[in-house]
Amino acid sequence: MSFAENSGIKKLVASITKSYAELPTLIKIEGADLINKESILKILEQLQGLIFAGFFTKTPLRVDYIEYYVGEVLEALTFNLQTQIAQAFLHTEPVHTNPKEAAQSTTLEFLEKIPKLREILLTDVEAAYDGDPAAFNKDEIILSYPGIYAITVNRLAHELYLLKVPLIPRMMTEHAHSLTGIDIHPGASIGHHFFIDHGTGIVIGETTIIGNFVKIYQGVTLGALSTRGGRLLDGVKRHPTIEDHVTIYSGASILGGSTVIGESVVIGSNAFITKSIPEKTKVSVKNTDLQLLSDKKPAQEVLQDEFWDYVI
Repeated sequence: MSFAENSGIKKLVASITKSYAELPTLIKIEGADLINKESILKILEQLQGLIFAGFFTKTPLRVDYIEYYVGEVLEALTFNLQTQIAQAFLHTEPVHTNPKEAAQSTTLEFLEKIPKLREILLTDVEAAYDGDPAAFNKDEIILSYPGIYAITVNRLAHELYLLKVPLIPRMMTEHAHSLTGIDIHPGASIGHHFFIDHGTGIVIGETTIIGNFVKIYQGVTLGALSTRGGRLLDGVKRHPTIEDHVTIYSGASILGGSTVIGESVVIGSNAFITKSIPEKTKVSVKNTDLQLLSDKKPAQEVLQDEFWDYVI
């Protein structure tokens, strides 16, 4: 008896197809409005190639080839982006009467922002280089730092978000999230000279506002104080505002839409903040006492030994 003729399999097929009718949210039939995820990743690759020209090409980029290179990438990028944005506009309510025409104008408006995006991304690279003594040079930062990749994707996605393109911005930032462990919602507004050090475990919510010259370390959450309101909170500022020249060390959580961290504040590791902090303030968590035990000498001698100079 063949696999298809197996009565148990036939029952299972019937059960699963029945669930498709009962749970239509989890199935796409024909998929006329479906966005192609692989195309979105290709678009990100093409945009990265325009912004950091020559860094990610398979062959060296020659001076006399630059205009041809830009034209070639733009041509392919424009077609891909228009196609996917037109598909995305089929998900708006109400649906665009002419999604292709709307996609063309939106794509052009977005691509015109690339020179300005390059300018602000240069400040992010400079902030990373100036703020990290372990950085060999700026090339290393562009080629290998996960924070720079996450910021690059977010700045691109944010512009599409502002142009009210559905789905695609979040697909972009979630791809960066999956690669870097850095979760930045495309709605977050971020100023220039933004530095993410290490980065893993960072969460930055949709309505977060971040000023200029801000530095954030791994494990930081800029989140909502509560999401119990669910969809009723859509459009409400739920996430904090971080003003200029703020440093937030690892593991800190800053929550709430009315929470404002003032200019030049330093937030220490593992701080849990739900209220505004005035400018030029240092916030730290009082450390618990450390107990150090050694097999070689009494604990008291270990504590007095200058070698054990701990800064937590």
